[in-house]
Amino acid sequence: MSESAALLRGIRVWLGFFIVCLVLSGATAFPLVHELHWAEDLLKSSASPVPEHFPALLEWIERVRAGLDDTDAKYPFVLYGTDWLAFAHLVIAVAFYGPYRDPVRNIWVIEFGVIACAGIIPLALICGPVRGIPFWWSVIDMSFGVFGVIPLLVVRRRIKRLEALTAPVRAPAPVAAV
Repeated sequence: MSESAALLRGIRVWLGFFIVCLVLSGATAFPLVHELHWAEDLLKSSASPVPEHFPALLEWIERVRAGLDDTDAKYPFVLYGTDWLAFAHLVIAVAFYGPYRDPVRNIWVIEFGVIACAGIIPLALICGPVRGIPFWWSVIDMSFGVFGVIPLLVVRRRIKRLEALTAPVRAPAPVAAV
């Protein structure tokens, strides 16, 4: 296997992983009410160490679940916003098909993703306190940007190497006689 074929394969593996993570992240934003009930039941189970060792986590999950239950019962249209959040994740995942198909030509999508990952941090630091989100939960949110940027930076570096390998060789320009 040539070096450029190996780079292309590695790029596609990393992008496939990133796309799958985006799709899963989006898909889990649709059934939030049911997921929170499931999470609360799991955290309260007799086998769970959470009530004893992480009571603040359990209290937060209970509060979020209660808020979602109230919202779903009284104002279900508000949850339509999370449907759009889920849809946005799916659409962004589709955008990464461009670099999967032609990485060098579509490196801008990777760079867009890096910028988006960086933007998660100020968003969490600004909006988290405004919305009453505990700081430790904002740290979890910020971790999506920190961990999400890793495969993108790996892919970007590999695309740059692939670009250098596949760049057309240019003949030197003729020197004008004086």
